[in-house]
Amino acid sequence: MKQLGFFFDASACSGCKTCQVACKDKHDSPLAVRWRRVYEVCGGGWKRQGDAWVQDISAYHVSMACNHCKEPICLDACPNKAILKEENGVVLIDYDRCMGCRYCEWTCPYGALQFDNTLKVMTKCSFCADYLEEGKPPSCVAACPTRALDFGELEELEKRHGINREDFPLPEEHFTNPALVIKPHRHAYKGGSKSVSIINKEEVS
Repeated sequence: MKQLGFFFDASACSGCKTCQVACKDKHDSPLAVRWRRVYEVCGGGWKRQGDAWVQDISAYHVSMACNHCKEPICLDACPNKAILKEENGVVLIDYDRCMGCRYCEWTCPYGALQFDNTLKVMTKCSFCADYLEEGKPPSCVAACPTRALDFGELEELEKRHGINREDFPLPEEHFTNPALVIKPHRHAYKGGSKSVSIINKEEVS
């Protein structure tokens, strides 16, 4: 089965949030709904080198949306079978079947599913499926000024960029097997092994 995925180059991301704005503009999503979110990660401190103390500071950004996982646990969690996985690997929501129970939201470790208070249904990144049919890239990919975002068949992305999906603040990949490849920032720490944290929690929650 063909599996589309996203590539994110954290070393190229400036944190401008153009991808986030482009997504909201394209889908005309409500104020509280953000299908793509940019995490601001910061932390660190000082470490001793010989007789001197030097800075050990981390500061980078992570742009994250639905990862259209190969094993989407949101699909398994939906009691009404409203979440579907297409032949190209894209995970979509059937709004006619969604009853807004939010079980999928609770199970997704990436916080990708967002409840629309107006429509009373769950919503999420659709990989701009309509654009894909027209041969266009997703809006977030097209908008990124530093080309930190890309997309394509997951196998090809892995061949070009290697396999890495777990840099902080992302969970371990075994939960959902996400269709995502990350080029980590040089300051990135897997699993938050250093004293780093998300400093814009209110924005991305």
